[in-house]
Amino acid sequence: MFSLIIPVYNEEGLIGELAARSIKAVESFTTHYEILFINDGSTDSTLEKLIEVRKHHSGIKIIDLSKNFGHQAAFTAGLELAMGNYVAMMDGDLQDPPELLSEMYRMIKDEGYDIVSGKRKGRKGTRLRLATNLFHIFFKKIAGIDDMENSGNFSIMNRAAVNALVQMKESIRYLPGMRSYIGFRQGYIEYIRDDRMGGEPKMTLSKLVVLGADAIFSFSKFPIKVCLFLGTIGTIVFFFAGIYALVDKFFGLAILGWSSTVLSIYFLGSIQLIFLGVVGEYVYRIYKESQNRPIYLVKKFYDAENE
Repeated sequence: MFSLIIPVYNEEGLIGELAARSIKAVESFTTHYEILFINDGSTDSTLEKLIEVRKHHSGIKIIDLSKNFGHQAAFTAGLELAMGNYVAMMDGDLQDPPELLSEMYRMIKDEGYDIVSGKRKGRKGTRLRLATNLFHIFFKKIAGIDDMENSGNFSIMNRAAVNALVQMKESIRYLPGMRSYIGFRQGYIEYIRDDRMGGEPKMTLSKLVVLGADAIFSFSKFPIKVCLFLGTIGTIVFFFAGIYALVDKFFGLAILGWSSTVLSIYFLGSIQLIFLGVVGEYVYRIYKESQNRPIYLVKKFYDAENE
């Protein structure tokens, strides 16, 4: 069986086109499939549109979450409930073309890959393009994961890779990084990412910043290295500044005043605040993991056995 996971949040205007293209794409290479739509706490008529589509296509299943848990949590729900020997993840805004699934499926079946991911070689539209590209380049450099650049959620995995991925239970999740972390033989297919067909974009600049922070603090010790570097530089600068002040004082050249003292306090205080902020981010993540709360909660699962 083949499983396709698609999280949706307030996508009532896209459901018809999304379902039609996804079904056509999947049926081009298999007739034994399930398409899992994860309704991530939508407040519009997304759920009703999904239920209507399901009446005409028994291969569609709907996981209705109890509230909006976020994109990564919605994908996690799909991964844990998918039944397929091969499992694909795709965003619900049609920026990832479902027509590529057949080639990705062929690669994983015929070329021996365990994971095949979509790698963006360009983007249509201009919204957040620069910010997104900078995020992927920056994450690749500081996380030390060379195959992560311009690779998002769009991917296909075999059952062994999926089982490895769902064993990772951290509550603050960045699935592209986790997918790269588990290893296995990974391949890529390049594509031009489409612009949204309609509706309001869900990935804002603030959400991209939060996602970037989750990715960086989960997969890199780079922030700690920055703190160490700043602390070392500050120590060296003020060591030589102290020697300079002593020499000036010894030869009677010291200039009286308070500016140097105030600037020193501000500089050291700023470094300490940076350190506290970085340490706070790690402590917060430790606290979140220690709570051991569910990553998501299912309100209702619409499939043949539960209706």
